[in-house]
Amino acid sequence: MHTRTVVASATALLGTASLLLPLSPAHGADRGALPLVVAHRGASGYAPENTLAAVDKAAGLGVDWVENDVQRTRDGELVVLHDDSLARTTDVEEVFPGRSPWKVKDFTAAEIARLDAGSWFGPAFAGTRVPTLEQFLRRVERHGRKLLLEIKNPKLYPGIEGETLKVLSNEGWLDRAHLENRLVVQSFSADSVRTVHELKPGVRTGLLGAPPVKDLSAYADFADQINPPHASLSVGYVAAVQGFEGPHGKPLEVLTWTVDEAAAARRVAGFGVDGIISNKPDVVRDAVGG
Repeated sequence: MHTRTVVASATALLGTASLLLPLSPAHGADRGALPLVVAHRGASGYAPENTLAAVDKAAGLGVDWVENDVQRTRDGELVVLHDDSLARTTDVEEVFPGRSPWKVKDFTAAEIARLDAGSWFGPAFAGTRVPTLEQFLRRVERHGRKLLLEIKNPKLYPGIEGETLKVLSNEGWLDRAHLENRLVVQSFSADSVRTVHELKPGVRTGLLGAPPVKDLSAYADFADQINPPHASLSVGYVAAVQGFEGPHGKPLEVLTWTVDEAAAARRVAGFGVDGIISNKPDVVRDAVGG
């Protein structure tokens, strides 16, 4: 990590005592670009989250980036699902009533493939299935979209980082074109993000959450993005993050989540964020002019 150091005013930036922060030549507010918009779990305000239907809806809305969550079945298949339990978004309690608490890791891929992952959202989506990571990647590729992939609950699935990278490689997602501008792998776990970077340094990575500014230098060694919840943001925090240079020689980016209202989208865009993650990406795009 190569940085230049200046004294930043705490009153102007963070409301704390003066900090010594690295400064890059430009940060979000100065880059002249509108924040990119990411469809959270697909366009999940309009279709069941993390399904192929949600990818289709995002593509139909003209949204370039899709976000998803990856977990692992009992027999080692990677599937796209947010919760570590199948109960909220499938009919698993009806199909397998005696297997509470219905954890993803306790079911085989074939068993999960039997579940209805759409009826909970609406009758129009009855029969929608939980996709495997391969199926999800192929649908994103078919639409020419870009992917922000979250490794979910990595402590439950030792080795999932390497397995995820293997699937990405097998599906052609680790070539130069994808690595440069079509793929980011993120996690709430710094250890997981670091592992991805060590296994495949060319992959851009993101750390979910809002770590203290004093810790950003260490994270910038292996993370290209710091992706915090929007309620925690300030213009000072965004500028502080973007003042660090990440592992690929560019300023760290800030993608914030989950923003579904126009006023909130305009607020965080005004902070200079690089991206906004939303269940209703069309609302955000219209609000910020993206």
